[in-house]
Amino acid sequence: MATMYDVPADALIQALAEDLEDRLDEPDWAQFTKTGASRDLPPEQDDFWAVRAASLLRKVADTGPVGVERLSTEYGGAKGGSNRYQVSADKRTDGSRNVIRTILQQLEDEDLVETAEGQGRRITADGRSFLDETAGEVLEDLDRPELERYA
Repeated sequence: MATMYDVPADALIQALAEDLEDRLDEPDWAQFTKTGASRDLPPEQDDFWAVRAASLLRKVADTGPVGVERLSTEYGGAKGGSNRYQVSADKRTDGSRNVIRTILQQLEDEDLVETAEGQGRRITADGRSFLDETAGEVLEDLDRPELERYA
């Protein structure tokens, strides 16, 4: 039985995004919103919402229980200096908490994530099995000889 730790993260997130694309509804405002203060424009990916949801599901499973505040820190970036000549150093900014919170609420509705009172969000048994099944499918599809020992 393959787990999420047995496959590369990018391949797992892409496979999860394909599965979650039908299950989650992207809000109307999502195409216009930025993903953080360090961004100038909204994301250009067509499947951004599903990819971010897959990434959040994996991150909650890996580091959970975790809160929205810490997740926004992990999805943040560097904002440019304070004047037009970019003399001052870059400042660290957080990612959009609204995007993260909305996706986590949708994952809760799908019974993949649950709220641990006073601790944050954690993965459910259904969410863990969903991750492991998808990881098994990804492992079968991968053509990488160094991963054969996990098959």
